[in-house]
Amino acid sequence: MGAPSGGSASAPPGQAEATQALADLTAYLAQPRASRPDLEAQPFAKVPLTKDAAQMAQRALWDDFAALVRETRMGEVGATEQRERTVRIEGNPHALRYYMARLGSEPATGWSLFISMHGGGNAPAATNDSQWRNQIALAKQYAPKDALWVAPRAPIDDWNMWFIEGIDALFERLIADLIVLEHVDPNKVYINGYSAGGDGVYQLGPRMAERWAAAGMSAGHPNASSPLSLRNIAFAIHVGGNDTAYDRNKKAAEWGMRLEMLAAADPGGYVNQWQVHAGKPHWMDLADGVSIPFLQKATRNPRPTKIVWEQADVTRAQFYWLAVDAADRVKGHEIRAEYAGQAVHITSVKGVKRVTIRLHDAMLDLDAPIQIDYADKPIATGPITRTIGTLHRTLRASEDPELMFSAEVTVEVPAQP
Repeated sequence: MGAPSGGSASAPPGQAEATQALADLTAYLAQPRASRPDLEAQPFAKVPLTKDAAQMAQRALWDDFAALVRETRMGEVGATEQRERTVRIEGNPHALRYYMARLGSEPATGWSLFISMHGGGNAPAATNDSQWRNQIALAKQYAPKDALWVAPRAPIDDWNMWFIEGIDALFERLIADLIVLEHVDPNKVYINGYSAGGDGVYQLGPRMAERWAAAGMSAGHPNASSPLSLRNIAFAIHVGGNDTAYDRNKKAAEWGMRLEMLAAADPGGYVNQWQVHAGKPHWMDLADGVSIPFLQKATRNPRPTKIVWEQADVTRAQFYWLAVDAADRVKGHEIRAEYAGQAVHITSVKGVKRVTIRLHDAMLDLDAPIQIDYADKPIATGPITRTIGTLHRTLRASEDPELMFSAEVTVEVPAQP
């Protein structure tokens, strides 16, 4: 898990080396981007850092990334209620067009951000375009406080329009753009949706839970999604009592009761609000608007002390402070883990053989030995090494200033009975 670094009589152990690594990083970042060699191949990227040096390196790397966004992505931002913008990623077959409304004024800590998904589905493009226009109009009716309301256009015209593979990356890029260019608070990002958009919330709420403070589902259907990964976000469910198509009303109640059971069994987790609105059809006449203040009460904790991660149909490489190799990215694979004191506990796994645990000084004392155990049996112990390379790698993986980690450890999970 790393080894103690050396020092001299005139400075704490490792301080001189860490100071030099920071100087090397500064010189590296001063180079034109096009001529920079691979950062993680540089010697300074592997030098053990002190806590203070890691904090400074994190700020420098984020500032450099933000400058890159300003240099290359300005054309992706600037949408209004009358003007659309488009997010594209090289190699991604889909694109994300969107409109945006501003409500209230920008708080000192940055805007709240709502990503609001329209209804429609397996219908002509003109029908889905109409639903898209309706979704931006809902901004003033739902009226979140001091928020940017972003209404994206689904990339395809089909029943699964909001949870196809590739949409995760588009949303993550959009969020990063708006954090940098519109001063969005990264811990105040919310997702909601109506009808087919509600289907998307059932799917993307848990699948991308580390991105959201909360998620609000209106008039949708869960299909084969699972709520297990929702432990650390608030989740709202609203459906009309007369919305019987596809048993939406029954499925909403089933999910609501399941969330209540999960919350009762896991104190502090699975905060929820759910209601089947008696007498209301598919369109609830804004009765679901009570979800907006409920959602906005929530603030994301990017480093929660306890995680439940279940892989969905579209699998993901990372979730909060955990990551897995491609071989372990399989639907239904599951990891439960938590940290306390100077220990990380992998309490249970399903199917996973290797787990990467990412660490930050806000979580544990990285200057003291840390133990990792599985099912109460130690599987790794020792000191932790903070490096610029790990900060850079986790930033590039997430494009999120709150999901940067200075150290990581990969452990083999013993065979499960």
